[in-house]
Amino acid sequence: MSSPPKKPEDHWRAPRDAVETGASASSSAAANRALRPQDAATLIIVDSDGPPRILMGRRHSRQVFLPNKYVFPGGRADKVDRRVPSHDELDSREQEKLLLDMKGSPSAIRARGLAMAAVRETFEETGVLVGATDPTAKRHALEAGDATDLGGGWHGFLSEDTVPRLAPLKFLARAITPPGRPRRYDTRFFLVDACHIAKQVKAPDDELGDVGWFTIEELRQLDLPNITRAVVEDLNDYMALQARGGGDWAAPFYYFKAGSFERVLLA
Repeated sequence: MSSPPKKPEDHWRAPRDAVETGASASSSAAANRALRPQDAATLIIVDSDGPPRILMGRRHSRQVFLPNKYVFPGGRADKVDRRVPSHDELDSREQEKLLLDMKGSPSAIRARGLAMAAVRETFEETGVLVGATDPTAKRHALEAGDATDLGGGWHGFLSEDTVPRLAPLKFLARAITPPGRPRRYDTRFFLVDACHIAKQVKAPDDELGDVGWFTIEELRQLDLPNITRAVVEDLNDYMALQARGGGDWAAPFYYFKAGSFERVLLA
């Protein structure tokens, strides 16, 4: 396993709304340290048909935060993510690991919301729908009384006659934005095989450009944030474990404590 990233100032990929503005950048360090990290999630999709390839995209040059960096699709979790209908639910072991050291009030519904957020954000940023075909998906959401609060992302997802899947998702890693940032996120990195993609359509937003599939070696040559680079190596270790016959994966957890970078395992 490679060493964890050493540069706190550039090792984090924030969700798309974590762009520094002049006002936020001028906030005091003390105020920034007091910010509570918000839940966020990202999804790593691996195409295992041949040499493994991973879906990534490049942030646009016009973006203030990490311009031109390649990242996994992802972003902040919304409360609506917790109650959107799904084809199936998280594996109990994955849920158990997500609850380990969960800040605030740990709950299974929050864990579910994190996984759903990863699926939604992937659709919004890449047009990839991880799910199962279900022509009644949107009607069921309407009947459940949730549709008025779903927001554009889930409206678009369900309108593709697709319902999200959670059972195939694996909890790969976790990272918390370091103190001193204008916004902070507690992000869980999920993993899923590309065989669970129901369809791909035009991405609803233009958050990512140059979206494509890359081998591990190709990813290592890209311009990645340091935390993404660390998680790529975690992914490589995970795939090696599966190639040896599998086993329970202990998810690395990256965070800062008393000014030092920490990496612990959640198992």
